[in-house]
Amino acid sequence: MTYANPAAIVSTDWLAQHLTAPDLRVVDATWFHPRSGLKGRAEYDAAHIPGAIHFDIDDIADTSRPLPHMLPDATRFASKVRKLGLGNGNRIVVYDRSGGGAAAARVWWMLRVFGHRDVSVLDGGFEAWLAEGRAQEDLPPMPRERHFMPRVNQLLVRSFEQMKTGLEQGREQIVDARSPGRFAGTEPEPWPGKKAGHMPGALNVPWTDLLDPAGKTFLPAPALIARFERAGVDLARPIVTTCGSGVTACVLALALALLGRDDVAVYDGSWAEWGQADDSVAVCAAVAE
Repeated sequence: MTYANPAAIVSTDWLAQHLTAPDLRVVDATWFHPRSGLKGRAEYDAAHIPGAIHFDIDDIADTSRPLPHMLPDATRFASKVRKLGLGNGNRIVVYDRSGGGAAAARVWWMLRVFGHRDVSVLDGGFEAWLAEGRAQEDLPPMPRERHFMPRVNQLLVRSFEQMKTGLEQGREQIVDARSPGRFAGTEPEPWPGKKAGHMPGALNVPWTDLLDPAGKTFLPAPALIARFERAGVDLARPIVTTCGSGVTACVLALALALLGRDDVAVYDGSWAEWGQADDSVAVCAAVAE
């Protein structure tokens, strides 16, 4: 059984064969949680796939809000990506250093929100590329500014208010990409000042469970289906994904796109927003699952 939408990802072989195609743009989306002490830009500067530009999800964001890497408005997004040399006619491949592409999936989702459909994530990421001994470089390209006209698809995004309404209506399934411990409230949250637990009625599909443990590539379609169904997810019903700050939720959205569900929405603020809400918002704290 093959993926229903295999174009959502590309292999390292495919990228190597198409790396010099004139319409291809390669994007390095490497990002690390602030507590790691690592910097995505520094890792990019040290080594990246030839021709790749760096996309910083903390910069191409709504920086007026206190929440991390929230989706920017269309004007800011278009201005930023144009300067990176990304245009409407480009075939874009995104990768990072998280195997299955945590931040890469976030960029994939952002581009789709703003109307760019011809975008894929490199399966296995930079680690797979390096493991195969493929070319790398440490000099950034000098991209020529391109035309990017955003066409916003709000159906792929959920806000705080929409999530509250959704909980009341119960129409959409909420699928949380965090670890079982964070979901249950038995492990501390890496983002300070957040409550423990998960949204009422949410289902837990840790994003790492969707990847092969060795190569960090996406599991075959039958295994992906089994992972979601085991968690109680009905793949025929509407789905919204969430996580800690809207990054790994996009990995779930990407996996579901591989299975043909390209209509899955992401809760942009995720637990970074929900977990600091006032007491009028129900939070299942420290629930033993």
